[in-house]
Amino acid sequence: MSLLTRFKQSRQDLKIFATVSLLAGMAYSIYDSTFNNFLDARFSLTGFQRSFLEFPRELPGFLVVFVSALLWFLCSRRLSAFSFLLSAIGALLLGYFTTSYAVMSIWLFIYSMGMHLFLPLSPTIGMELAHEGQTGRRLGQLNAIRNFAAILGSFLVALGFRFLNFNFKITFTIVAVALFLATLLMLLMDRGRPQPSGVFLKLHKEYRLYYALVVLYGSRKQIFVTFAPWVLVSIFQQPTQLMGTLFTIGGIIGIIFQPFLGWLIDHYGERFVLTAEAVLLAFVCIGYGFSRSFLPENLALLLTIICFLLDQMLMSVSMARATYMRKIAKSPEHVQTTLTAGVTIDHVFSISVALLGGVIWNAFGYQYVFLFGALIAVLNFIVARQIRLPGRETVPVSAD
Repeated sequence: MSLLTRFKQSRQDLKIFATVSLLAGMAYSIYDSTFNNFLDARFSLTGFQRSFLEFPRELPGFLVVFVSALLWFLCSRRLSAFSFLLSAIGALLLGYFTTSYAVMSIWLFIYSMGMHLFLPLSPTIGMELAHEGQTGRRLGQLNAIRNFAAILGSFLVALGFRFLNFNFKITFTIVAVALFLATLLMLLMDRGRPQPSGVFLKLHKEYRLYYALVVLYGSRKQIFVTFAPWVLVSIFQQPTQLMGTLFTIGGIIGIIFQPFLGWLIDHYGERFVLTAEAVLLAFVCIGYGFSRSFLPENLALLLTIICFLLDQMLMSVSMARATYMRKIAKSPEHVQTTLTAGVTIDHVFSISVALLGGVIWNAFGYQYVFLFGALIAVLNFIVARQIRLPGRETVPVSAD
């Protein structure tokens, strides 16, 4: 059965959300591909000004649990629509009303708030649209769609600026239009039940293992997001084009890898997948940090690039944390609220690790930042081995 035929035979809500995933993936990719160039073209930023932008960009990740509590009267689908609308407004404001650095920071905060609100909603809705025992498979399929969309988005930017006379107003307009269409589509999905505001702000001791996994994920994620590209640029003196190429290759790999990862989760379980991730991550960190210590420069660069791509693949394992949360949830209502709390916890530690990593780099060298990452991987292994599921799900046959 072809992919198109399977899509046509899927339920209406699944078709809508798959289309939303495509639109959102393209929009986020176009934004990410142009924002740094937009900053460079509009402002002569000092190092402090550029680093300060991480605050309005990442602060929404910390605030997301509180904002979700304030919007408790919206179900997950309507809250997703609101998040897309917020990001669409932020993108338009960035493109058309950026009059100063301070004003741009406000528009960036609005865009980022919408994006971070959707982070826990995406796996929540994806799992709601899965058959019993196939949550990993469904999340893998949706993530593959977003990867494909990201490639389309970055390709459109490259083509547009090279041949179609694109400017930043055009790209931010495309982002806004795509997100506005996603808003309208989310409003067409069946409504769910809203969550009481208090449940967003409550932590449950039964989920402490999930919280520990989130803390470790946020810590390891920020090491690679913040420092891995900087190693290639500053240590190996690689041009900007290489980073674009690596992200494109990573996206192509993800189209194949993420459905396979979903299959692994469904058939071998979260414990197997998360422990395997921890083992691979430890080797990735050691290779990334110390390749120049035991290999010639060219081979060290090749190993570092391989480790970079492997880490991009391992980032996808976050879906295993989401499916694990769903399986241990004492109530279906706890899934969205706990994933939302997880985003806030993630960002508390990811911001802290970014600052700590900078101190370690300056004091001891970049190698020890990734040695710290290897230590996090060891802790991740220990925590993942503690996973015990209440029962094994059966895997029915599905046409979706």
